[in-house]
Amino acid sequence: MTSGGDENGGEVMSMSYTIASKAQRARHGLLRLGQKPPIPTPVFMPVGTQGTMKGVLPEQLIDMDCRILLCNTYHLGHRPGYELVKKAGGVHKMMNWPRCILTDSGGFQMVSLSKLMTLDEQGVNFESPHTGEMTLLTPEMSIEIQEALGADIVMQLDHVVHVLTTGPIVEEAMERSVRWLDRCFEAHKRKDQALFPIIQGGLNLEIREKCVEEMGKRAKVGIAIGGLSGGESKDEFWRVVAKCCELLDKVRPELPRYVMGVGFAVDLVICSLLGADMFDCVYPTRTARFGTALVRDGGLLQLTRNQFKKDFRPIDEECECYTCKNHTRAYLHSITGKESVACHLLSIHNIKHQLDLMERVRQSIDADRVEHFLNEFLKEQFPDGDIPKWVADASEFMGYTITKAAKSDYKWTSPLPGNGS
Repeated sequence: MTSGGDENGGEVMSMSYTIASKAQRARHGLLRLGQKPPIPTPVFMPVGTQGTMKGVLPEQLIDMDCRILLCNTYHLGHRPGYELVKKAGGVHKMMNWPRCILTDSGGFQMVSLSKLMTLDEQGVNFESPHTGEMTLLTPEMSIEIQEALGADIVMQLDHVVHVLTTGPIVEEAMERSVRWLDRCFEAHKRKDQALFPIIQGGLNLEIREKCVEEMGKRAKVGIAIGGLSGGESKDEFWRVVAKCCELLDKVRPELPRYVMGVGFAVDLVICSLLGADMFDCVYPTRTARFGTALVRDGGLLQLTRNQFKKDFRPIDEECECYTCKNHTRAYLHSITGKESVACHLLSIHNIKHQLDLMERVRQSIDADRVEHFLNEFLKEQFPDGDIPKWVADASEFMGYTITKAAKSDYKWTSPLPGNGS
């Protein structure tokens, strides 16, 4: 940590990203933000929308060695309000989380709350779904809110259009995002925060290329790939990620790349192997609320089904999470949909499952055994061999051969607590 402070009273934070190992396009890196525990990448970031992970304590996330989570600027800005969070000492202190936090910019709500908003060059006018109150979110206001929240990584306000949108508005939104990034950098005064630009351009690869060129010139610590996971086909999705990572390899290979809103296991693996480094999604906790556990064998386990009534095995016999070490499928079946603790226990497992998956990816990169890992992982996810075409196409693009051979005796080893790299 560099000594001294910025004009807002925060310490000047040392920030760096180093690549420890590579395997073709995939990278195992280490993101350091001040004196907080470094973040090994590829990394999955659980989402605590309003400064809390639904049903999970910060101490439990630390037990899983979660290094970074995401909080939502728009929602925290409304409830409890960013001024109140600032008075509480920032979101870290308010939620008792000593590790890294990334806050989004509020831009995604342009899509998710599109019926409640209007947009011009100045910014975005939102009608609050909670109070009906109109709020103008400008690039400057987005930064002001995120500075008050005090996250370690903050995002620019970008002009987000629905991913399936076509026509001139796609390029207009991309160009506005570049202009808004300049305004964000101008407004951003805290030196203890990293500000990430966001690459936009919809499904148009030429527009994405233009955006990479402009955002790449301006990026300082990291960069995001935005506007995806909104209803596009998986074939379009992976090609955009591949193109952006390929371009960034040429212009800014030293930056960590954050693909926003990605949380399905197959998406995480393919994007990591394409060269992406950071991901976030509500999927692990949201699916837990419906009684679904994430597992290696087949991907999902719907514990509400009667077949688990007398199943006294853990959710996943290879998982070391609290839930799997202490509770059975039968117990979880008996309380799912009836007791709130079921959501709590499934959320713990699902988050740990995603964190372990990223560790498996990193170990495969270190050992230069990515093709082996990919085949092992796909055999787990698709035990009937029915691998989606987009996965096969992406794998072929990366030069990997997908086989139906049996799993070998190569064993993933769980890291010791606190040893994330």
